[in-house]
Amino acid sequence: MNVLPTPTIQPAYGSGSGSGSDRVINSDFDTFLKMLTTQVENQDPLDPIKSEDCATQLAQSSAVEQQTKTNDLLEALNAQFGQMGMAELANWVDMEARVAAPASFDGGAISVAASPVTTANRAFLVVRDQSGVTVDRREIPVTEATLEWDGRDSDNTELPKGLYAFEIESQHNGDFLDTKPAEVYVPVTEARNQEGGTYLVLRGGTVVDAGAVRAIREPNAA
Repeated sequence: MNVLPTPTIQPAYGSGSGSGSDRVINSDFDTFLKMLTTQVENQDPLDPIKSEDCATQLAQSSAVEQQTKTNDLLEALNAQFGQMGMAELANWVDMEARVAAPASFDGGAISVAASPVTTANRAFLVVRDQSGVTVDRREIPVTEATLEWDGRDSDNTELPKGLYAFEIESQHNGDFLDTKPAEVYVPVTEARNQEGGTYLVLRGGTVVDAGAVRAIREPNAA
């Protein structure tokens, strides 16, 4: 029995009447019908094509066509949802996002959300420059609190402007427990949609996933 293979429909992206996807579907479906007609006209009289086989092939082709259209619809919906997210995130521009990321020091204090390990009886704020060098290490209260880092090193000398990363080191009776990135409040300068996700650009150029933001507040709300 000769069975005609289901036509291969290449996915195409587009929307609206006469989109690339519609043109591909129509072209492939027309080709499929022509091939099926030719197969029926030239079938072996001793081994004719069964009507069930024709119906199956038509159903398969129709299913592929419907799946392609469904995929295009999902792509359009995802794009629409992305635009909705962007519209909401646009309101975050000029706000301060709380996120575990480097912060830009420009002479003003940086708010750091400290969260030591609950079993710690000593905690330290560790600050590193862009090269990873520790430029400041100071003891902080062993409680969850928002601290203001003044941009000065351990010798009380003001550090140069630039990006700095913050960590919280926890100890118990002199034994090291944990070091983890500290969350800081950084102004948001841009919201963008790229590589299938939504990202925020922070002051200083750091780019973070919008989903990593823990809180948003008005500037100077500390």
